[in-house]
Amino acid sequence: MTNLVASSPVAPHSARPVARIALVGDRSSTVESHVRVPVLLGALAERDGLVLDPYWVPTDAAAEPGAVEGFDAVWLLPGSPYRSEAGALEAIRTARERKIPFLGTCGGFQHALLEYARNVCGLVRAAHAENDPAAAPGDVVIGRLACSLAGHEGAVRVTPGSLAESVIGAERLVERYQCAYGPDGGHLDVLRAHGLRFTGEDGDGQVRMAELPGHPFFLATLFQPELAGDGTRPHPVVRALASAAVRHAGARKAA
Repeated sequence: MTNLVASSPVAPHSARPVARIALVGDRSSTVESHVRVPVLLGALAERDGLVLDPYWVPTDAAAEPGAVEGFDAVWLLPGSPYRSEAGALEAIRTARERKIPFLGTCGGFQHALLEYARNVCGLVRAAHAENDPAAAPGDVVIGRLACSLAGHEGAVRVTPGSLAESVIGAERLVERYQCAYGPDGGHLDVLRAHGLRFTGEDGDGQVRMAELPGHPFFLATLFQPELAGDGTRPHPVVRALASAAVRHAGARKAA
């Protein structure tokens, strides 16, 4: 686990508490999202007074019990296939069950659906085709997209009245993708029946956002909001995660 405070400017006079955030992923200088994170953290502190104390948690370390407990937010970043699928899923499960604010982007979105399928819906053989290419078709919750979205931009329609809509403040946006895998439509009704809400779709009606009602903040996007612009004006989704983390830190301090 690596602390990033030295590389992230901090607002010196913020009255808000500093929130500890677990950046779960196998950090690499070749993954654009990973490179962008320090820029976003600096902008959140300087522009919004949202000060985060960030730690990189590799997926194999995240597999250890309690690895992300004690954090005020968990962000499962892109970069799949992860070194440890089990670690990625354990980080999501901890955030979901412990009511820790959670954001999953790209691979994080995919694994959020996989975790929910296995641990909430009881689909114990639920598979991600990138991690398990030999999985039976009926077990594939995350499959290869018919058309890769790597390097693609596309419109997303947001469900009115959702967490996503309240965060974004609009019902339509254009977002960047870097992925070749997405949800298999055959399992969406099961996920919905067990409480997961899909609140963003592309122009063809394909699911691009998911959230968990009743959780303080649980949002996942197949697109990569961290890549919006040049990072100096954080995407509303990233800002919302930071705000939720600071609220969590304040509640933890008060308790």
